[in-house]
Amino acid sequence: MSPAAGGTRPLHVVACAHGTDNPEGRLLVNGLREDLAARLAAEGIDAVVHEAYVDVQEPQLGSVLAALPPGEDAIVAPLLLSEGYHTAVDIADAAALRPNTGVCAPIGPDPRLAAVLAVRLAEAGHRPGDAVVLAAAGTRIEAGQRQAARMAAALAEELGQDVTVAYCSAAAPSVPDAVAAARAAGARRVGIAAFLLAPGFFHDRLAGAGADHVTAALLPGVTIAKCVAGRLAEALAEGPSDTE
Repeated sequence: MSPAAGGTRPLHVVACAHGTDNPEGRLLVNGLREDLAARLAAEGIDAVVHEAYVDVQEPQLGSVLAALPPGEDAIVAPLLLSEGYHTAVDIADAAALRPNTGVCAPIGPDPRLAAVLAVRLAEAGHRPGDAVVLAAAGTRIEAGQRQAARMAAALAEELGQDVTVAYCSAAAPSVPDAVAAARAAGARRVGIAAFLLAPGFFHDRLAGAGADHVTAALLPGVTIAKCVAGRLAEALAEGPSDTE
């Protein structure tokens, strides 16, 4: 699979998010798709960006892929921060059912996201000496846990201090346990860096995790669209990986 060039049919980019009931979260994810479309156009990639979800919202990924014109190239871009059940099963299975369809890697980890997280911490009131817990959504898939740990390491390098990784669900330690452990180790103040794309169920739960401050989600910001575009470019450079 290669980027569509002049005179050829456009590439279908299915930007697939988890889905949320949070109205602000929905607007921000839609804005990310708009930023992604603008980024691809600026890079000379003739692409049509489609909306899709794996949970909560419609249209579901499978129905979007099934409705695409037969024989035309498509690639699913997970608007997800790391590997997990949705990438390994939901997205992989849906893409496998359609010929000429690839899947790119999720958004993170990426050092550019660490820079965004550092800004969010400053906005939330982070002070030198505050302990920091990186709160990822969580997954039982080891690859996703390793990616979250890499993101915590990248944030630690960005801040010049230790950062603990914790999870909102499915993996240990939980965010409240990590906050409590930081206090037990002597931290007077603890901040949570929310490694979450947009406001929603998991971000709402962080307010009750016992920290002194919680960052806003990663969106809005064009950095996220740049990261997604980079993942797409990597997948396109690798060539076809689907079954035709």
